[in-house]
Amino acid sequence: MSATENTPVYLDPNRPVAERVQDLLSRMTLEEKISQMRNGASAIPRLGIPSYDFWSEALHGVANNGRATVFPQPIGLAASWDRDLIQEVADAISTEGRAKYHAAVRRYGFAHIMQGLTFWSPNVNIFRDPRWGRGQETWGEDPYLTGELGAAFVRGMQGDDPKYLKTAACAKHYAVHSGPERERHNFDAVVSMRDLYDTYLPAFKKLVVDAKVESVMSAYNRTLGVPCSASKLLLDDILRKEWGFEGHVVSDCGALTDIFKHHKYTADGAEAAAAALKAGCDIGCDCVYYDHLAEAVERGLVTEEEIDVSLARTLATRFKLGMFDPDEMVPFASIPESVINCDEHRQLAYKAATKTVVLLKNRNNILPIQPETMKSILVIGPNAGSIDILLGNYHGISDTLTTLVAAIAGRVPEGVKCDYHPGTALTVGPKEKEVDWTVFNAAQADLVIACMGIAPTIEGEEGAAMLSEDTGDRINIGLPKAQADYVKKLCQAGAKVVLVLAAGSPLTLGELEDMVEAVVYVWYPGQEGGDAVADVLFGKVAPSGKLPLTFPKSVDQLPPFEDYNMPGHTYRYAEWEPLYPFGFGLSYTTFAYSNLRLNKTELKAGEPLEACVTVTNTGKVDAEEVVQVYLKDLEASVLVPINSLVDFQRIALKAGESKDVSFTIEADKMMLYDEDGKQKLEPGEFRITIGGCSPSERGLALGAPEPVTGTFVVV
Repeated sequence: MSATENTPVYLDPNRPVAERVQDLLSRMTLEEKISQMRNGASAIPRLGIPSYDFWSEALHGVANNGRATVFPQPIGLAASWDRDLIQEVADAISTEGRAKYHAAVRRYGFAHIMQGLTFWSPNVNIFRDPRWGRGQETWGEDPYLTGELGAAFVRGMQGDDPKYLKTAACAKHYAVHSGPERERHNFDAVVSMRDLYDTYLPAFKKLVVDAKVESVMSAYNRTLGVPCSASKLLLDDILRKEWGFEGHVVSDCGALTDIFKHHKYTADGAEAAAAALKAGCDIGCDCVYYDHLAEAVERGLVTEEEIDVSLARTLATRFKLGMFDPDEMVPFASIPESVINCDEHRQLAYKAATKTVVLLKNRNNILPIQPETMKSILVIGPNAGSIDILLGNYHGISDTLTTLVAAIAGRVPEGVKCDYHPGTALTVGPKEKEVDWTVFNAAQADLVIACMGIAPTIEGEEGAAMLSEDTGDRINIGLPKAQADYVKKLCQAGAKVVLVLAAGSPLTLGELEDMVEAVVYVWYPGQEGGDAVADVLFGKVAPSGKLPLTFPKSVDQLPPFEDYNMPGHTYRYAEWEPLYPFGFGLSYTTFAYSNLRLNKTELKAGEPLEACVTVTNTGKVDAEEVVQVYLKDLEASVLVPINSLVDFQRIALKAGESKDVSFTIEADKMMLYDEDGKQKLEPGEFRITIGGCSPSERGLALGAPEPVTGTFVVV
């Protein structure tokens, strides 16, 4: 089809997107343009433009829009350390998103809020402090791991069609945003330029430069004194000029209101709208402040031409999604509704959940469970029958949810007694009883599977976690006292306890860590979490998850929550001994690392390093291992990380099998950031460590394999 007098250029699918956008802009009044700059863009009937709401969510499945496959929460997916898996999960999410969008358009002629194709995921903020309630939405504490997994998610969401986006992903919350939730509307995250570029920006850069993410969401807070939604430094100098971002920027919901009302950065709403627009924010979410743009134009604060530049970016996204083209031209428009929570996606959710389980302790190899050697198993704990811990936050609804207790019961053979009791409440325990028969029964059982932890009712976003002590964040990062006291009583009564912990963030265990026989971390594992966890417990699947963040022993080890400077935070900068280190996770087998080979021990500046290591499954169980590569600059002129993750591979090894695993470490991985945030490569000696955990004496004490190390020099 070609444009004719009756076919405007903007409706001609064969014309370049830029031409179509400019043609459409030329036909719109100022009032109509402004009506498109909220998340809820108004219909323009005379131009045949339906209303459209940019606000949709897909953190780990299509959210807040009826049935959908619910995958593990991102912090759990991060524990898989599996790029391919995460891209596959995101592809399934976008497939369901497409089916649901077109179903809504066929029914109503437009898509309501949460029914669109512009999904505000992934969250690539750095989980710098375990008290943050929204850390469960992230990919952990490491900027490299976060960037790699976040980029895989974006690729799965956006697809690889040369003309059309499958869906539009969004990197959020840009930038330097990780609590406290109670202060997010007025907080100023003050960081050094070194920490900004070394820790807080790399994942965003990866998504923009490599994955070509279509959208970026500006955060609520200020960074270095300026609200992020009005920050020329973040939105223009770095995002667009340094990184070449060509997509659109949307504010977090209500963030434009914050510019004036809470940050007190401008004198009124029109000035707030003008400041955000000039900085590069294209859509104002959930507020009326961009309605002030007409006033801002009248007052000379902005021009209509500046509005055109901004609106062109959001219109371009809609064109790339095929919203102005016939369905028969858009390859994703014919996806049937039958894909929603289909068998293939449920199997993928199960596969993902099995890879997220992290085995943290396994005294005397009590796991996997051998029911044929037992007479009785007791399942206990407030999370055993919980649906909340399957779903996490920002979730869809599934009609095929399997709880932990249901799945465990299904794997206990007849003849072995299996019983269940909640035992204690999630946060506030029962009154002290003179006789607690649940403790007595537990002591009589051959094995107690204690399903404890927390839930999205305790940790989450401001206003969402109804049981949080601090606006969604956690003041105490230990197992809730009621549960801790109860598990202690079980152990003191002689019960052999396998502690299965659900959470979206680290839990400290105190004396319980030594009292229980095993510790299994299952995060918020999604709709198939029950079956996945049960199959790991009973040995059908060997655990292979690795921690994407450090577990402290106590909150007393942490710097103040409001301190965004990196020293004392995360494995990269903390000197304290952790409860469980970054990258740690046991298996039902053992692995050995040997024979590190480097192609050179002296590199010219700019040359890559080739490294190869032999990994052997030295046990009797087929399993997967995550091989992790860390660098340390031994002669840096400025503060650098204690160790930095620079690559990883997930491999499968049969019992007794050895495999050579090779890595290419590019020169940019050897570079540091100076105090001005400038990246440079300094000559000097470097240490490379390859193993199954971050370099840590604590990890070795807990059973991590001995890593191999070597040094090389950059001249």
